[in-house]
Amino acid sequence: MKLIIAGGTGLIGRLLVSRLLEEDHQVWVLSRNPGKAKFPTQVRVVKWDGKTSAGWQPLVEQADAIINLTGENLGASRWTKRRMALLRSSRIEPAQAILQAIREASHRPTVLLQSSAVGYYGIAEDQVLDEKSSPGLDRLSQLVVEWENAIQPVDELGVRRIIARQGIVLDDREGALPRMLLPFRLFVGGPVGGGKQWISWISRRDIVDGMLFLLKSENAGGVYNLTAPQPLTNAEFGKTIAEVLRRPYWMPVPAFFLRLLFGEMATVVLEGQRVFPARLLEAGYSFHHASLRPALEDLFGR
Repeated sequence: MKLIIAGGTGLIGRLLVSRLLEEDHQVWVLSRNPGKAKFPTQVRVVKWDGKTSAGWQPLVEQADAIINLTGENLGASRWTKRRMALLRSSRIEPAQAILQAIREASHRPTVLLQSSAVGYYGIAEDQVLDEKSSPGLDRLSQLVVEWENAIQPVDELGVRRIIARQGIVLDDREGALPRMLLPFRLFVGGPVGGGKQWISWISRRDIVDGMLFLLKSENAGGVYNLTAPQPLTNAEFGKTIAEVLRRPYWMPVPAFFLRLLFGEMATVVLEGQRVFPARLLEAGYSFHHASLRPALEDLFGR
């Protein structure tokens, strides 16, 4: 296949590029800073402003698939008014540009995979959430709904549309996990808030293979939860980390401290979702890491 990856310089993008090259696919990466993008020479990196199709429109004519992974990190800083505007624009504007590029192409790609987030479901406590569940009412949920809707018109262009609602991707160097690991490495790990909030996660191997499975499955379309089938509460998640790292689990982190430190963004940590990948399993995908302990042991080489 010939694939365009927008936002390909992030964690998931780099993992995808590596796997695609292993399978001898041709990959083009769209990036705002091509000079900083570090890929093998067979990957073509194209400068992109994230707002238009200028400079890469001809590639759409050749591509079999487009993967859109763009979007500023939701957990990088406090959700000020300015930050929320950036979180929105970094998702909506690239999606609209990709949609317009496909619309203007005389030869269109077969499939478009759009990354999304389980934050779509909002705060749901113990409710098991699958792809049929309704969106939440908080600001993050509303942002994700708008994000997903931005590419919905591609259906009318005859392009297969896949929405990949991702959980926390487990990586020992990037993303949420390194911050979660720090207290344990300092021997002060413990439950966060009440410890009852759910964490929906996925291993880095499954996030890549899950996406490729959906891209290659001609009947796959619509929304898919890309999360492991065994979500855990924060307390269970923390205890598993402690066991794998052989560290104590004893010092709770109070909710008020996190709200004071991070403001509204603390809801990402204090309020979780119990997400189940119903459609992905129904489609026939087999997880490498269905439960957390083997995923962490694989990650840390235990």
